[in-house]
Amino acid sequence: MSSESMLINFAIALPLLAALLISVTGRFPNLREAVSIVIGLVLLATNIAIYKQWQGGVALHGHWLDILPGLSLSFRVEALGLLFALVASSLWPVTVLYAIGYMRGHDEKNQTRFYACFAIAISAVMAIAYADNLFALFVFYEVLSLCTYPLVTHAGTEKAKQGGRVYLSILMGTSIAFFLPAMIFTWVISGTLEFRLGGILPDEFSGPLLSILLAFFVFGVAKAAMMPFHRWLPAAMVAPTPVSALLHAVAVVKAGVFSLLKILIFVIGLDRLQEIPLTDYLLYLAGAGVLLASLVAMRQDNLKARLAYSTVSQLGYISMGAFLATQSGVIGSATHIAMHAVGKITLFFCAGAILVASHKSEISQMRGLGRQMPITMVAFFIGALSIIGLPPTGGTWSKWLLLSATMDAGQWAMMVILLVSSLLNIAYLLPIPLRAFFPGEKFLKEQSKSGTAAVAIKEAPLPALLAIIITSLACIALFFWPDIPYELATGIFNEVPMP
Repeated sequence: MSSESMLINFAIALPLLAALLISVTGRFPNLREAVSIVIGLVLLATNIAIYKQWQGGVALHGHWLDILPGLSLSFRVEALGLLFALVASSLWPVTVLYAIGYMRGHDEKNQTRFYACFAIAISAVMAIAYADNLFALFVFYEVLSLCTYPLVTHAGTEKAKQGGRVYLSILMGTSIAFFLPAMIFTWVISGTLEFRLGGILPDEFSGPLLSILLAFFVFGVAKAAMMPFHRWLPAAMVAPTPVSALLHAVAVVKAGVFSLLKILIFVIGLDRLQEIPLTDYLLYLAGAGVLLASLVAMRQDNLKARLAYSTVSQLGYISMGAFLATQSGVIGSATHIAMHAVGKITLFFCAGAILVASHKSEISQMRGLGRQMPITMVAFFIGALSIIGLPPTGGTWSKWLLLSATMDAGQWAMMVILLVSSLLNIAYLLPIPLRAFFPGEKFLKEQSKSGTAAVAIKEAPLPALLAIIITSLACIALFFWPDIPYELATGIFNEVPMP
């Protein structure tokens, strides 16, 4: 094994080792969870080492298997994949820390299976992030769908099983119906599936078939949750909150928008994308999804459901940036992958903490809760600011980059959509912490009369609370130090030396 391939293989194999050790130590919860956290930190250190090598101009690559000529399982480090890998590996140990408090506090069953499947999902994410070709990306994209299914159905109830069926049928169905044929057709006409800056399609390939191919790729990557293939995301909210965090911030939806960006940049090519008439329609569809999902979110009283539709809307931001078919749009989208991940995981952590500590899941029940759970509700406020795109949080920069990209492209309608969407973000997120801290005199008097004010509600268990503090502080840190996400986003367009 060459030194160039060792780090990549190590990053993919480490979570699999974690899954094995988790299964072996399942009877000893403290040891099992220590294994998850320690290996998670080692994975983060590995990806930081890969980042240092990338900064130094070293071409890191790995080759596993040749299937057919031009068809292989191989891996290579480039900026977009490295950004995704760093985001996922940064949030994995924090999510495990949170899960310790949540899963124990909520007395969840099958915790060993939960941690093992979580680790396998992270391994699939690492393989997706470093995939050197469309075939490798497709294989591990499917692995990710399969290994997260037990997490979605974790509760074992009929509702959980139904949510899992919707989850798997949409993700696998779109992959088989759209993604797989698009990949095969690309291989036939191009003779390769290897990612290449500027695209791999032959120059003579154009016309309606090119538009059809683009549509197949876009709708085949249903993890990006573009309407009308978004229903799996709200359906999957039956899962425990750490799984929701995995779906929304660490792995699944980010694998979707990441795959979409990879295909548009390295298979289609931005120059070719600008010439396809369908691109404008997909841009408008993404913009419509941003607004529609925000409007649906406003009507949800269940906190996790509101956050789920918020994610659908925020993913639309990333898709919009991609369909602008400009470098500035892609840079804004890539930066938003990181900023949204940290902000949204904070919100989901807070939602789970509220459920564990107060057994409340409906927003209408959370008025006045800030006095009993001040740390959680302050963290929710910080996470909400990041999703809205307000200082001093990291979401400010990605929203600004996307707005600038719409102006550079002369897409004024998209600029208006982003601004209106941000106002809608304010309308459905900020009232939650504000009413928690300032419930109003009428509410306090009614509480006092009914005696409910005496009910003691404390913060969530310490591990979950520590995770919430870490991610909320990270939202603020990314405002002052956004350098690494932005460096990697801009680095997408610097050709990586081929081995």
